[in-house]
Amino acid sequence: MEYVIEMNNITKIFGNFKALDDVTFKVRKGEVHALLGENGAGKSTLMSVLFGLYQAEKGEIYINGKSVQINNPNDANNLNIGMVHQHFKLVHNFTVLESIILGRETVKNGLLKKDDARKKVMELSERYKLKIDPDALISDITVGMQQRVEILKMLYCDNDILIFDEPTAVLTPQEIEELMKIMKYLVSEGKSIIFISHKLNEIKEVADRCTVLRKGKCIGTVDVSTTTKEQMSEMMVGRKINFNIEKKDIKTGNAVLEVKNLTIKAKNSKKNVVNDVSFEVRKGEILCIAGIDGNGQSELVYGIAGLLPINDGKIVLNGKDITKESIRKRCLSGMAHIPEDRHKDGLVLDFDLQQNAVLQTYYEPRFQNHGLIKFNAVKEYAKKLIKQYDIRSPREEDSIVRNMSGGNQQKLIIARELDRDPEIVLAVQPTRGLDVGATEYIHKQLIAQRDEQKAVLLLSLELDEVMNVSDRILVIYEGEIVGELNPKEITVKELGLYMAGSKRGVNYEKKS
Repeated sequence: MEYVIEMNNITKIFGNFKALDDVTFKVRKGEVHALLGENGAGKSTLMSVLFGLYQAEKGEIYINGKSVQINNPNDANNLNIGMVHQHFKLVHNFTVLESIILGRETVKNGLLKKDDARKKVMELSERYKLKIDPDALISDITVGMQQRVEILKMLYCDNDILIFDEPTAVLTPQEIEELMKIMKYLVSEGKSIIFISHKLNEIKEVADRCTVLRKGKCIGTVDVSTTTKEQMSEMMVGRKINFNIEKKDIKTGNAVLEVKNLTIKAKNSKKNVVNDVSFEVRKGEILCIAGIDGNGQSELVYGIAGLLPINDGKIVLNGKDITKESIRKRCLSGMAHIPEDRHKDGLVLDFDLQQNAVLQTYYEPRFQNHGLIKFNAVKEYAKKLIKQYDIRSPREEDSIVRNMSGGNQQKLIIARELDRDPEIVLAVQPTRGLDVGATEYIHKQLIAQRDEQKAVLLLSLELDEVMNVSDRILVIYEGEIVGELNPKEITVKELGLYMAGSKRGVNYEKKS
């Protein structure tokens, strides 16, 4: 059997923590090989060893049958290995084009030659239907667009072995479908793909074989076509997973959040990115705002949370106008926010877990006395959250958050926000990049909030999540609400049509 990659008996240790324990992983030429495992199972660590970001304490790597030493990403690139990282490696004040060609620039007489690069990038963008604006700044584009830039960066380098680390986590259903086609096309061209994912539907759709990791150990490699989702999920988490989301019948109360004629202008133009939007979220309901990425939903939530200035309109929380209130005042008024970008807006990455746990409550008497932090109280509080919300990290409350897996970073944010007993939870893509076990857990947490007569405003690009978790759906398109839907009465296909703008205004009366 011809293997393009052989990783034999790989062991990687961080301090006292064994992240990879004697893992063997083999990829055949011209296949999509899925790598499946819970958050923190070692998937990204294994790929970081292959990409030269980490060096293993033990084990050997063979590429096309030859033993290799990969000391850094340049070595990996020279072996035609490319990687799209789960948390993007992009320079925020560079343009899209500059970010794609970084490290592969063409220079003549000391001057950067961009014309040929631009032509190649635009051809790749067109060929793989990854539409981008080459002159936009990375800091100004959505997370979904940044994902496209990362993929184009890899294709620009003409890599043969492509590692996709959670590539669909930030893409819309339509974009995911497109990416699956791209992957199949790349494989038909003779490339080999490693696809790290928690999404069993996607693995079933695109992968040939699947290797499962659990707590740093290889559980086994299976043929995807002959293995059920249930079997794979049980290999991954070591127990049976309930894929059906169970909810009690809805009992709504008064409006907790009222958004009235909200308008927000785009950063760099006079165009309204949110245009005259009105809605309310009631006690005891999960209201979902669904839309294709880039239609104003992110800015809408930033405006409600106080992270973006609003140009017109009003935000009312429990009858109180909070339009001009600070973020802290909004939090004290009963608002919790699980942000879209956990690294940028949710955590201080170089703080430890316990410091991040009290970012919004450190000033309360239980955590400080005359301006001096009560460190023991903070430590005990963090230990309580770790236990209650099953947050896993090698050094527990002393773990530096940057070194935790994405799923456990997300659990920490959710623990911190929900433990404040909020009146409304703004949950923006709360399960992005999470495994089935963590997703099941977070859905239960949001439904528990709803059942306690709290209000939940959910923003999600996951159609399954939109349909199964929400009680009511508002569809946003080009900054406007274009439909109000009952998830029990529509199909996923109909929802997709609303999101694409082709049913604009049908079944929706605008609230003034």
